[in-house]
Parts: sequence; structure tokens; C-alpha cells
Amino acid sequence: MKFDFNKLKEINDLDPEQIAVWPFEVKTVVAVFVAVLSLFGGYYGLVKSKLPILEFAQNKELELKQSYRAKYRIAVNLEAYEEQLARLHKDFSSMLKSLPTSNETPGLLDDITLVGTSAGLTFKLLNWQREIPKEFYAELPIEMEVTGGYHNFGQFASEIAGLPRIVTVHDFEVTQEANTLKLKVQAKTYRTSMGEQATGSNTAKGQK
Repeated sequence: MKFDFNKLKEINDLDPEQIAVWPFEVKTVVAVFVAVLSLFGGYYGLVKSKLPILEFAQNKELELKQSYRAKYRIAVNLEAYEEQLARLHKDFSSMLKSLPTSNETPGLLDDITLVGTSAGLTFKLLNWQREIPKEFYAELPIEMEVTGGYHNFGQFASEIAGLPRIVTVHDFEVTQEANTLKLKVQAKTYRTSMGEQATGSNTAKGQK
């Protein structure tokens, strides 16, 4: 059937109540117009308001997929993670044992004195300074002044590092004094209450 555009000129003269007898061309144009209007109305009335919900759902889906992949990788390597965690616990426990408890700090000065005299040094000063609290531990500074030679100082520092408890040395200051050298140094050890709690717990277990 040939589409006659001239029939469209009659659209203003047609009776809306006589749609059945309208020309084919007019019916087609009206049908297309109604279809387009329905599409626009459906989009703005129904679809557009739902687009943010769809976008949120898509983003949530992506987030869940990423979370699944991360958990899957952990699950696949769970045994390796557990072994690594066990090693970390073991290393941490070993480090805690290297930190003196409050009951052991007096004996630490004796150990330092013994190390120094064994290295050929003479102590002029050896005093605890004020404890410095930190977030998970406390610093215990020790002020020291000793006299001796360079080789004695080197041996002393080496043997300090070999003590069973962690002791670090800082702020070296070497000056000439008569026929010998004087070394002023600040040593630091570290204390954690966790170590004391663990010791107390072990003691309690032993008493049961």
C-alpha cells in the first residue's frame, strides 16, 4: 500500500470519534506519535527514577565480586597464612622475653657493669633515668660515663649487643681526660607490661 502524504492534510478536519474511518496514513502517524509519547512517558515516569537504584546495585555487585576475590585468595592461601601467623606469634613471644620486666631491671645494671669492667672500662656514672612511657611499651634510659680506650669502647658496645635482654646505646660523646678517654653514652632498654602479665600468668599456672 502506497503511503499518501496528502491525506495528512486532512488531519485537522477529522472527527476524533470516527477513528475507524480515518485514512490509513493518519492512523499510522497517530499510532507512531502515541508510541513515541508512551516511550518517553514510560522512561521519565518509570525508568528514570529507578536508574540510581540500578547504579547502586551494579556498584554493590562490583564491590561484592572484589570482596569475594579477596576472600577467595585468603582461603586458597589459608594454610600459608596460618603458618606465617604462628611464626609471628613465636617471634613476638621471643622478643617479649628479651625485654626486662620490672623485677629484672636492677639486675640489668649489674650485667652492664660486668660487661663494662670485662671490657677494661672504669665506670664513673651508671644511673637509671626517668622512664618514658610509649604506646605499647616504656623506654628505660640509663645514663653512663666510663673511661678507657677506643678498643675497650668497641668491645663494650659489642658485648652490650650480646646481652640476653635488649639494650641499645645512643648519643655517644667521647672526650680526652688526662691520659685516657671518657665516654658519655645513653643506653636504653625497654619494658612492656605484656611480658609481666605473661610471667604472672605462667606463675599462676605453676602454682595450680
